[in-house]
Amino acid sequence: MIQLRLTDYEQALLAGVEGAPRQWAMKQLIEVARFFDAEDLVEVSQVHLMADTESLGETGVAFLEGLAQLPTKERRVKIPTVTDPRGADFNAYQRIKQDESFVNLERRADKAFRALGILMTDTCINYQTIIPPVKGEHVAFGDTGSSIYTNSVLGARTNFEGGPSALAAAFTGRVPRYGFHLDRCRRGNTRFVVNQRPRDLSDWGALGGVIGRRMRSYFEVPVIEGIERSPTSDELKHFGAALASYGSTPLFHMTGITPEAPDLASVFDGKAPEPMVIGQSEIDAFMQSFGLKDDKLDVVVFAGPQLSLMELQALGSLLEGRKVHNEVTLIAATSPEIKNASNRMGITSQIENAGGILLEGVCFYQMHAREIGEANGWKRLMSNSAKLINILGGYGYEPTLGSMAACVDSAVAGRIVR
Repeated sequence: MIQLRLTDYEQALLAGVEGAPRQWAMKQLIEVARFFDAEDLVEVSQVHLMADTESLGETGVAFLEGLAQLPTKERRVKIPTVTDPRGADFNAYQRIKQDESFVNLERRADKAFRALGILMTDTCINYQTIIPPVKGEHVAFGDTGSSIYTNSVLGARTNFEGGPSALAAAFTGRVPRYGFHLDRCRRGNTRFVVNQRPRDLSDWGALGGVIGRRMRSYFEVPVIEGIERSPTSDELKHFGAALASYGSTPLFHMTGITPEAPDLASVFDGKAPEPMVIGQSEIDAFMQSFGLKDDKLDVVVFAGPQLSLMELQALGSLLEGRKVHNEVTLIAATSPEIKNASNRMGITSQIENAGGILLEGVCFYQMHAREIGEANGWKRLMSNSAKLINILGGYGYEPTLGSMAACVDSAVAGRIVR
């Protein structure tokens, strides 16, 4: 077993010099470090924490409430800590028949997190809306989509940090130095050539899903060639979120685009492996794998990841002057900051006037999706997010994947438009 080295400061935290929460946090980090044979801990600058109560449960919330009762000096986090989407929009949960007990649990968690000094940003796109890390910066991010974007597009460094580990990082400013904090784990080992540029966000997600299904390990790093013109932030967001969802993959390189991959030689040790070629036929086959036998439709969801301001503008334009069918519900989710901007710019009105619902601070699959589906009689679901489609099949939905335009057309028509 590798001997874990701790600094004097870390030893003091472990001894309880700064209180019980930091002592608990150090014990948590040491267990993770020993499991992954980490030699030491690395200082991190910020934390992104999974915070929804579907993950926490009653026991997790009660644990946080216990921490919140401690003296201020002991309970406050040491470094900036922001939150992933919560499980309820406190201003709109009644519109989707969300159970009051779930919402009350969310209120308790929210209050406890605030007492710990955590910033309730409630977003999975913190890299687009709060403060993006920079190349080489070590962070502790819990959401798979934010982690893969941060590692790959920004060149910062994180592993997928579960809730307890991320909270421990917030209390100490440290994580174990293993995995994608290490240079050797960031090298490419699988190669793909894309011979057809994806056409829209759903295609970018489908490409991520195609590659993700071919991943064999958390530590496998795919290198993608053939994307000649830089994708937008939203395109890379959908690609990475799907790749992480289907492949449990925290890092990819895209030659000539992502910061650690100026060329092929920069990301492979020795000769690059033979590539797997992906074209439009593979993307189309992926899309069709989520096709349904008939055109029945209950709900259209734009979430997973939350929508950027540009995505909301596109959605508002597609809905302008139209009406969502009375037998279909259309839902979009974004961050509180973007929701405020959307309100100010008239985009929210475009969506709501058409009969859509714009939720803030949530993401659909973290909102007790099975229960709200049962409460509303939703089963047939359509989305342009390949990540969301992947998850919701396990929540009792029959999902289908389509472009944003096709999703809107379907919502208006009251049936799936192919």
